[in-house]
Amino acid sequence: MPLHINTPLIESRPLSLVADRRIWLKMDALQPPGSFKIRGVGLACEEYARRGATRFVSSSSGNAGMAVAYAGRQLGIPVVVVVPETTSQRAIELLRLENAKVIVHGASWQEANQHALSLLGDTDAFLHPFDDPLLWQGHASMIDEVAAAGCTPDAVVLSVGGGGLLAGVVEGLIRQQWHDVPVIAVETEGAASFSAALRAGKTVELEAINTVASSLGAKRVCEQALACARQHPITSVQVSDDTALAACRRFLDDHRVLVEPACGASLACVYDNHPVLADYRNILVIVCGGATVTAQTLLAD
Repeated sequence: MPLHINTPLIESRPLSLVADRRIWLKMDALQPPGSFKIRGVGLACEEYARRGATRFVSSSSGNAGMAVAYAGRQLGIPVVVVVPETTSQRAIELLRLENAKVIVHGASWQEANQHALSLLGDTDAFLHPFDDPLLWQGHASMIDEVAAAGCTPDAVVLSVGGGGLLAGVVEGLIRQQWHDVPVIAVETEGAASFSAALRAGKTVELEAINTVASSLGAKRVCEQALACARQHPITSVQVSDDTALAACRRFLDDHRVLVEPACGASLACVYDNHPVLADYRNILVIVCGGATVTAQTLLAD
């Protein structure tokens, strides 16, 4: 059995009425560790375990770290997660709840990541948050499930941080031969590294991240994200932090599911009926989730 679950695909009546088109939700917020990340991370951890890994090392304080910790506990393999000093106490507690050893190091993810890499021994496996073909292969399974349910969307809306979800969804679309189903890639304005890469024609590093959507806070997207834009129709969209937060609150009221602002970015595109949706009548939204968000922090933001 895979470590992820087959999540519900539902038609959202509230969102469909707001957008005046059919809106389908792939509810990966319901994955056991709280986000879609377990699809790719779980596949990668199982593969590394088969190769003889005796410990998993990660460098994420959010959804990826939670997925590695969950996978390690399920597989009976110790996990070390290196997190930056900006990590919330709640995130640290959730990681420890999954029996992960948590090391706090550095002022940024980049510094935490470098430290994590320095810890690797001969039988350790490193789990990157978003830049690994095994992750993309695992994330693609959500599109397989959509196809198996008999739903063929006109477009897919998803959020982009480091690009792992984007790469996985595009892999899934190609696998299903849905080459003409475009992806609408949504970022918050303070973390638009994918948009910057499209403009530059190469991946570029943002000077700073300035967004409440911390899970989108990759200063540079993976090379595969840009490669996807060269082989598949992708439209880049940016939304404000305020609209992402508002979308999270509306979604909580509409569907009784709490998601983080990174997920709210995609939902905002639909709630605000963004002009990019005008040509599509049957839209799939990836509800990617969020492991560490709480109702209190969402309201506080």
